[in-house]
Amino acid sequence: MTKHDAARRAFLVRAAVGAGAVAGAGLVPELDAQMEHNHAENPSAAHQHPSGAEHGAFFNHDDAVTMAAFTERLMPGAPDKPGANETGVLNYIDLALAGAYSDLQDFYRRGLAQLDVYCRKTYNTSFQHLSAAQQDEVLAALEEGKATGFAWPTAQDFFNTVRTHTMEGMFADPLYGGNKDFAGWRLVGFPGAQAMFTPIDLQNQQAFTRAPMIGLQSVSSSPIRKG
Repeated sequence: MTKHDAARRAFLVRAAVGAGAVAGAGLVPELDAQMEHNHAENPSAAHQHPSGAEHGAFFNHDDAVTMAAFTERLMPGAPDKPGANETGVLNYIDLALAGAYSDLQDFYRRGLAQLDVYCRKTYNTSFQHLSAAQQDEVLAALEEGKATGFAWPTAQDFFNTVRTHTMEGMFADPLYGGNKDFAGWRLVGFPGAQAMFTPIDLQNQQAFTRAPMIGLQSVSSSPIRKG
């Protein structure tokens, strides 16, 4: 991992903690009703859509490959440090755009189309075929508003929205399709829902690491015991 990659990861982790992203479902409360409705109609539906660079609930194949590359450069992986692709960020955004974030579908379509035009004009190829260094140059141009050809959404608006959704996919409850195997929570030391916290746990000033970490999916799918 380069120093640039490490700095980007560190920035997103600090931003996530500062924004309370480790609060699980509290990060994206508007998804609650949608997911509860879907789960009630089809309990296995939450994880039917494919993760990785394939089309699923909203993205077609090409857009999925582009988004996978985009989000991975925002949150790059490293040995023992999962990045966006390994934690299912693409799957999270795909599911969200097919549900609670459906009002942003045109925003993403237009943003991805403008991104493709910019990359082909600047580098003579699509974003997904650029080197990591070139992709970083594109992200910097977007973030700084220097990428040409963007009308709506603007380059900065598109970058900021994708970055926000990448953070959500990394750190929201796995129920929403991201944060695979609680990798995001482990990264920031968030324990998830525990069956109980002992008095020693509550007084401990060190990072909480005890397993298991339980998400809403586990809780909602557990049988209800009657006394």
